[in-house]
Amino acid sequence: MRSTDVEESGTRQRAAAQAPHDPLDELYRRPGFLIRRAQQIAVSLFLEETGALGVTNSQYGILLVLKHRPGIDQISVAKLLGLDRSTTALVMSKLEKAGLIERCIGAHDRRRHNLQLTRAGEKMLERLAEPARRAQARVLSPFSPEERAEFLRLLDKFVGKFNGSTRVPLETHRRSAKKS
Repeated sequence: MRSTDVEESGTRQRAAAQAPHDPLDELYRRPGFLIRRAQQIAVSLFLEETGALGVTNSQYGILLVLKHRPGIDQISVAKLLGLDRSTTALVMSKLEKAGLIERCIGAHDRRRHNLQLTRAGEKMLERLAEPARRAQARVLSPFSPEERAEFLRLLDKFVGKFNGSTRVPLETHRRSAKKS
């Protein structure tokens, strides 16, 4: 530990001892509260960077999935993103109305609709690439490069441990978690 870290830690401890205890401190230190708050901040930073393009995080995720899995069906998209079916249907409808995706009747199963990006959807993804990169950089900006790697590793470990117990498990995480 560096001497400046020790000094800062001592200063914080003295300030905490002098400050009156806030009864909400326990709430604010709960993992669930901090995770939810971190997610709110990450969404806010994403929207600040991409706001002019009018695309939400969920819409961006769906567009990325369709870029890399053209022809996939709606249920599979939901599983890859850990979204419930009703949310996925609403987001898909908005993307379709915006002309960014299209649904095609499946060749092998006429009840199943396959999804793909339109040319406008491809262009939108191109326009989103840099703002999304900036948003990600801003989310990770409080950390040193080593802390970023550790933060992401710990989040991945947490998600991998509890993914299967959620109402909407993330399909790809189940596969990677089994390999570990």
